[in-house]
This record gives sequence, structure tokens and C-alpha cells, in this order.
Amino acid sequence: MTTNHIEDIQGLAPVLNALPGESVPYYIAAGEGPRYETAGMMWNVVARSQDTGGLFDAAFIHGGRGTDVPFHSLPAHQRSYYVFEGSAQFWIPGESRVLVPGDSVHVPAGVPVAFRLLGNLTKLFLYSAPGGALDALLDAGEPVEHHVYSLRGDGSKTTRSGLVLPGAISDTDLERVASDDTTWDAHIPAGAEAYFLRHLEGDRRAWPDSINAYSSRGRTTGRRYFSVTTLATKQPYIIRHFHQQHTENFLCLSGRVWLWVNGEELLLTQGDFLHAPAGTVHSFAIASHNAQMLGVLTSDVFEPFFDVTGAETTDPVYTEGLIDPGQVLAGIQANPDLDLVVVGPPPERVRATGI
Repeated sequence: MTTNHIEDIQGLAPVLNALPGESVPYYIAAGEGPRYETAGMMWNVVARSQDTGGLFDAAFIHGGRGTDVPFHSLPAHQRSYYVFEGSAQFWIPGESRVLVPGDSVHVPAGVPVAFRLLGNLTKLFLYSAPGGALDALLDAGEPVEHHVYSLRGDGSKTTRSGLVLPGAISDTDLERVASDDTTWDAHIPAGAEAYFLRHLEGDRRAWPDSINAYSSRGRTTGRRYFSVTTLATKQPYIIRHFHQQHTENFLCLSGRVWLWVNGEELLLTQGDFLHAPAGTVHSFAIASHNAQMLGVLTSDVFEPFFDVTGAETTDPVYTEGLIDPGQVLAGIQANPDLDLVVVGPPPERVRATGI
């Protein structure tokens, strides 16, 4: 990225509650952004290829009990599905799990996946890379004004079955095996294969007063992205910084998180999404106890950051004072190739404290 482009990005206030159509910082509050209906589900799109420089698409998929999507595959896109609310049963070839909030399934390009929503108001978060997986959906559909999936006249949900995305390849001859309720999926595989992962499992690294749990790594996504869930107690802003080579995306899973973005302060609550392309000067602060935040970063160049600044742990929750806070700074200073440019101390709060 050129210096001039970085300076241009750093001079931009984040776009609020609208997809910008170009790769600039933007914020989408829960339920905002374009919405489409297909296959009995509401699609709330929070990132398109044109908003991310072609790097990825992202959307919330919202539907009711019994909504079903048969086996299908996308030949060129790596996908990760996170259960945000409710529950869903997912199938990959030869395996099935019932997933609840925080659980995830990761599907390489060309691998079939199917799912059925098991609870009312179930919501999934889909991240797909590279960009373009949603293009057919966006081109074929008209945005809707409502914020929840439609009901039939008798008050029940619409129950159309269909492919999750227009243009996907159907694999309807695959068997839907029974869910394995005895296996606890706690490990990330060594390579690019489909896998399930339970909430806050995976590779865990401890910071002071927080746990960072990888749910995907570059080796599993073709180096397209990695993802990490942060569970943390209240803590102040970190140093102001930016990245030259990768994009960072923040999704608040629960609690409250302050984001400082090019001088603007935004409060993220459950379901809020923020996109910070390379060059964006940013910082974050945890504003509530036991807050949870999902970070998805593309490409995977920044992945070693959590390994070198945190302490490896098997604990699924943080312990106050688990590691010396100086370890984080020491890890940054000892690894100059982390794609992290520090520009100043933590920002000052510009809004009232205590909220």
C-alpha cells in the first residue's frame, strides 16, 4: 500500500450504517445494511466485494425453526459460519453437529455443506473469502425494508428450501448423517479441511484480563484470513496503531466495546460490525465485564501477533493478572514484521465515562 493511500484512509471518518461501495472504514449497527430474502431466510449483508477491495463478503443469515438448506458448494470461496443466536444443525461430508451460539463450522472451497435452523430467530454470521460469493444473491434480489424473515398467513415462518446462494453447486446426493453428540470439537486441523469448532475452543492465548481463542488460522483458509474470539473484562484503550498489509474486522458478540477509528469514537454492542481496511488508525477498549468480540482479519499476515504477545493456555476463561502486561509490548518490540505501526498512546475517552 502506498503512503499516499494510507494517508487518504487515515483522513476518513468511518461511514455509518451504510455500505460505502469502496474500501474505506465503515460501521454497521445490528440490523442495518441491505437486507434480502431467499430460501426462507433473511440475509442482512454487512460486507460486499466492492466494500472490501475484493477481499471478502459477510452477512447475517436470519431464519426460523425448520428452515433448511441442502448440500451445496462454492468452488472458489472459503467460508466460516458462526452461530450468533439460536441453534442449527450443520452437515459436512460424513459428519454432522448441532451448534449453539459461539460454535462454528469452516468450509474450504469446493467442500459441500448443508444446514437446518433448529430454533426460532436463529441467526448465523457468514464470512466468505475472497469477495464475490454474495454477488449472485445481490444481483438477483431486491432489498426488503423489514428486519425479520417473513411469515405465512397462519403466523408460521416461510419454509422454502433452496441453495444458500444462487449459483452454488448442488450436491443433493450426499447423505445427511446423524449428529455426533459425543465428540467435543476443540482443535483446529493442520490443513485446509472442513471442521467444526466449539465456542472458545481452538488455540487459546492469554493476555492480561482476556483470552484470545483462534477459531480459524491461515493454514485452514488458504491464507485468506484468520479469526479469533476475544473474551475480556473491562479495560482501557490500547495503543493507537494501523496496519499496512491487512484488513481488520470487529464484530461484537456480547457486551460493549469502544472502537476509536481515525479520531472517531464508536460504541459496539451485540451484532454491531466495524470494517477497518489497511491504513485505518484504530484502538479498542472493553466497556463491560465478560464482553466477547469476534475479529476476522484478512489476509493472515497478522496471525502471529496473538502467539508472540500472549501466553499459551488451556483455560477457557481469563484470569486477572494471568501474564505481565509488559509481555504484550515486549512481543511487539521483538517482532518487527507483525504489520503493526504504532502511532501514539491510547486515545482519550471523548464521551462520558461509566457507559
